Amino acid sequence: MKTTAAVLEGPGKAWEIQQLDLLAPGPGEVLIANRFAGLCHSDAHLKHLGAMGTYPLVGGHEGSGVVEAIGAGVDRVQVGDHVVFSFIPSCGMCRYCATGRSYLCDSGANAGTGLMADGTHRFERDGQGVGGFCALGTFSERMVVSQRSLVKIPQDVPLDVAALLSCGVPTGWGAAVNAAEVAPGDIVVVFGAGGIGINAVQGARHAGASHIIVVDPVLAKREFASELGATRATGDPAEAAAWAQELSAGTGADAVIVTTGVLDAATTGQAIACTGKGGRVAVVGLSDDPMDIAIALPAGAVTYNVLRIQGVLFGQCNPQSDIPLFLRLWAEGRLELGRLITRRYRLEEINEGYADQDAGRLIRGLIEFS
Repeated sequence: MKTTAAVLEGPGKAWEIQQLDLLAPGPGEVLIANRFAGLCHSDAHLKHLGAMGTYPLVGGHEGSGVVEAIGAGVDRVQVGDHVVFSFIPSCGMCRYCATGRSYLCDSGANAGTGLMADGTHRFERDGQGVGGFCALGTFSERMVVSQRSLVKIPQDVPLDVAALLSCGVPTGWGAAVNAAEVAPGDIVVVFGAGGIGINAVQGARHAGASHIIVVDPVLAKREFASELGATRATGDPAEAAAWAQELSAGTGADAVIVTTGVLDAATTGQAIACTGKGGRVAVVGLSDDPMDIAIALPAGAVTYNVLRIQGVLFGQCNPQSDIPLFLRLWAEGRLELGRLITRRYRLEEINEGYADQDAGRLIRGLIEFS
């Protein structure tokens, strides 16, 4: 079978639209017709993989689609089912899955390599394997994935809305609710108001935060964050720190969530400056080379103020249980999804989409497949 996909050939390259061969689904695998794919900043980082992965690579880890065929032994989905993708497969058997931490499942170890769990590829070109990011590759018309990477959803849920539940919503929401453990009355600062940060705002609001301060250089994003629950918004981290002091009678924020598209040492320092004694700093953002960034932590402040620095992956969510939860909240009007979609693109417009993202024009862009 042939499929058209957006492929990265190497570091710093633009996305190339190529026709690839797609192998048939093997045991436990599923053929998916993709309907929507989210433009997440994590895919932009693929241009700078460094030690994290290999090329060529089909990008995309967020999205939704329809099951077209199943391999032997598949029992989680059937042909015709609508599904959302989990960028970390869940085996259900490793120590992490068995203790309710499927976001740490051992099956996710091959994310940057583009390999399936058996060490092989499902995309090929001229007989040579082409990787699929996170054992997916949602920037392709079709893909073959493990059933462990799928979450079945009701067929009356719009697939564009559902696509957001594949990464951006759970990562941001969970950063606030699960990782930062926002509690009623908390003062929260969120750095970044893009596809992750805006959902951290929604999560903090849901958890009962009394004040939510957003830091983002883009005015339109600050305004949108205010519509979804932010109580104050600024482009100046120092102003955010001053507000946190003012609102807390001098103690600082209870929780700070860092969701910036490109993480650097300066941002983490600014986040710590906002945080009060006993506070939590949840770090979601990545650098362009996640294996090669050093974050300077003021040891005295961390120790004497008893700060907790918490890494965040998938919002510490478990997709099989949390995606249905998000759908219920959306249906009840307690979670905004549709307005998060800023613009839709054809696959051939993917480089334009990422240019718009870099310019701060998007909350979330979607590739729409016909």
